[in-house]
Amino acid sequence: MTWSWEYLPSEQHVTAGAPAEFLAAVERRAAELVRAAAAFCLDGTTYQGSGEPMRYLDVAGGLVAHYVVPRLELVVICQVTPPPTPCS
Repeated sequence: MTWSWEYLPSEQHVTAGAPAEFLAAVERRAAELVRAAAAFCLDGTTYQGSGEPMRYLDVAGGLVAHYVVPRLELVVICQVTPPPTPCS
């Protein structure tokens, strides 16, 4: 297996309405999380124990909820909250 990341339940569901610039920052951060998880757990398929709890990251002023599933070598992005838009 190779470590990867994905939106769950789907990209459409998780990212609906979020600005493209914010989503680009989210995807860069997701790639960083994949590299970190791969370095921490070289062979996730042999991982023993429960997975990590959901974690939250500040990304470009917004919020990203994610968790790691070591046995699947997967980082799951399950919620994105874009930064607030300035009032006019």
